[in-house]
Amino acid sequence: MDLPKRYDPAEAEPKWQKYWEENEVFSFDREDSQREVYSVDTPPPTVSGKMHLGHAFSYSQQDFMVRFHRMLGKNVFYPFGTDNNGVATERLIEKMKKVKAKKMGRSEFVKLCLETVKTELIPQYTSDMKRLGLSCDFSLFYDTIDEHSQKISQQSFIDLYKSGREYRKDAPTMWCPTCETGISQVECEDKELDSHFNDIVFKLIEDDGSETDVLIATTRPELLPACVAIFYHPDDTRYQKYNGKKAKVPLFNHEVVILPDKRADPEKGTGIVMCCTFGDQTDMEWQKAHDLPIKLAISADGKMTALAGKYEGMKISDARKAMIADMKETGLLVSQKPIKHAVNVHERCGTEVEFLKAKQWFIKYLDLKEEMIAWGKSLNWYPDHMRVRYDHWVNGLQWDWMISRQRYFGVPFPVWYCKECDEVIVADEKDLPVDPIKDKAPVDACPKCGSSEFVAEEDVMDTWATSSLTPQIAAGLVDHKGVYPMSLRPQAHDIITFWLFNTVVKSRLHNEVNPWKDVAISGHAQDPHGKKMSKSKGNVVEPQKMIAKYSSDALRFWAAGSKLGDDLPFQEKDLVTGAKFTTKLWNASKFCFMHLEDFDSSTVPKKLEIVDRWILSKLSRIIKDSTASFERYEYSKTKLDVEGFFWHDFCDDYLEIVKDRLYNPDRRGSDARLSGQYGLYHSLNAVLKMIAPIMPHISEEVYHLYYASQEEKKSIHISSWPSLDMPDEEAEKIGQVVIEAVEHARRAKSEKNVSLKTPIVQMFVKAKITPEEFDLVVDEIKAATKAEVIEFEQLGEESEASFGCEIEL
Repeated sequence: MDLPKRYDPAEAEPKWQKYWEENEVFSFDREDSQREVYSVDTPPPTVSGKMHLGHAFSYSQQDFMVRFHRMLGKNVFYPFGTDNNGVATERLIEKMKKVKAKKMGRSEFVKLCLETVKTELIPQYTSDMKRLGLSCDFSLFYDTIDEHSQKISQQSFIDLYKSGREYRKDAPTMWCPTCETGISQVECEDKELDSHFNDIVFKLIEDDGSETDVLIATTRPELLPACVAIFYHPDDTRYQKYNGKKAKVPLFNHEVVILPDKRADPEKGTGIVMCCTFGDQTDMEWQKAHDLPIKLAISADGKMTALAGKYEGMKISDARKAMIADMKETGLLVSQKPIKHAVNVHERCGTEVEFLKAKQWFIKYLDLKEEMIAWGKSLNWYPDHMRVRYDHWVNGLQWDWMISRQRYFGVPFPVWYCKECDEVIVADEKDLPVDPIKDKAPVDACPKCGSSEFVAEEDVMDTWATSSLTPQIAAGLVDHKGVYPMSLRPQAHDIITFWLFNTVVKSRLHNEVNPWKDVAISGHAQDPHGKKMSKSKGNVVEPQKMIAKYSSDALRFWAAGSKLGDDLPFQEKDLVTGAKFTTKLWNASKFCFMHLEDFDSSTVPKKLEIVDRWILSKLSRIIKDSTASFERYEYSKTKLDVEGFFWHDFCDDYLEIVKDRLYNPDRRGSDARLSGQYGLYHSLNAVLKMIAPIMPHISEEVYHLYYASQEEKKSIHISSWPSLDMPDEEAEKIGQVVIEAVEHARRAKSEKNVSLKTPIVQMFVKAKITPEEFDLVVDEIKAATKAEVIEFEQLGEESEASFGCEIEL
């Protein structure tokens, strides 16, 4: 057999990636209605130019799982999509092209986004994923902004609107001044910031017209122009006498009423608090409960409004400083206390969230919290503890899901409004997808008032309103009943509240089923010190460079080093280990194939030698354990077990012991050689197949050197997962004596600093096996150790030692 001298991953990996695509190795069989379908809700990454290490980490892990199920013979549905609508893409395009959406105009900016996404972002990103060895069916592709996705997203909106689950309301809304759009609760995160409690003087107006100072502590003095009331706790005796009285707001001098309310905290600040529209959710609750006026001091772009008087046009932070300075000067600021407090910020840009009044679309779901908990419990969580994050999120929900965004690039709402009465007109389903700004309303006259004039909705949907439909979007690419509900949702733990939760909600609201059976939650890739990677810290590792330096398989080998759900620090030495494994697998395979040229794989020897039975018994256990591990999505355990078996049991021990029978059939007999060939064939084949989901390229290369023709398969990845049921306790017990004897001989020669080929004059072996059993393997030990004479003594069961060996060189 003419075998290549070395394996070059830089040449082999692109070769096999091209081969897989050209031969449709990973294609979903749309016509097959017999095989079990294993369908995957592949995470559509937000394309940011090129794949980063976190993507390489988590997408490798999901690929391990999918490849395993494919080798079980399942009809795997594994599409690839990208998520390219909404604020993240808008900001990326603005940065890339050095433009501002608001200055370009909607149609031109949307056109620029679509062109950039299609011609620049998606091709590079898809190429990176293929180079990683992802086994998606890339012919099943979607982008969350394409017409197919828009149609399903708009259909979802119409269905939920008709079922009464969607409503439009002019209400206080969480708002990002930087992105200039409303945001939902899931897009906020807590960030601890330095601030001050400012004790400022309000002037209480007494019954006789005199004024008394009342101190109120606030971290947001810039909201003073929007102050509409003052509250104290009804049990707080310090302030009960102020009930119903009025006070003047510092700097602005308008009068506000003082009222009792249990939501005021006597222990916080001075125990009496101003209500502004709107500083936080409590302000909103107070405004609604007490029917207070609404005053807006902050504009959509984060600047002070005319309500702020001389501070109009200032940024929020600048207005805060200016007001504090003015109150100091006028004696209205009594003291300042530095504090650290958690502030809601927009997770996209880190800007502090404001609350503005605006018309927004919502999905009503706060009434379903008990059902949501039950939905989560009915999923299979891997690892199980990740469900706690889902439950915690549901229990903490305070808002309905706001799905409208004041941006340009996104899926349009299929909605028009009557210009006269504001009646909602939804698109005709047969016309989807629609863009109300370009398309005419589906009716000539308003069904409510008869007006023929309509106004298009200009807002777009929140990206998660579409991304939460990825199971339906992906399933809609094929006509196959077995795809949805899906088998698996793989994703990272940080978007359980974003993507997983909302997808469950949409699937339940539309179809009354969970969208998948299993959810596999991955952790994060970290820098070598366990820190988050970021360009600003200079600790970013580019996976493309690691692939070029080592290989895709080596990078995947590193990604398999952590359990599902665990974060993993990047250690380059792990890639070195992966590269060494590749080299060892290549060299061991070449040795095996050299001795398998004349082997008929359909042949089963009449008798297997003890050492061959030993390796096959050990292999049986590894296959059983690895199969069970993969079925629980514990790929890291399979990697660890197979790696250990290959290095130690197979290479270090078995190959060294079986060599003599393979090289010397005349001395040891042809039956003994055939037995060794049988052990080689099945052991190496099983190792290749068990490591194939993790290291797909080297396993494919080796498989095609020999096994592909034997099994008549075009790829190891659609060959059968190994199945071997040959547990043999007797062989393992006797075989272990052989292993220990050989190891003792090696150690003795190393200690004497002599060649391993140096003959041993005499060897004394003691073990808990019978002389008859030892006679079955004495020739193996002699051949492997170069021992001329071996004496054996059986140890009794009462002996504390299980093995003993003395060697005379």
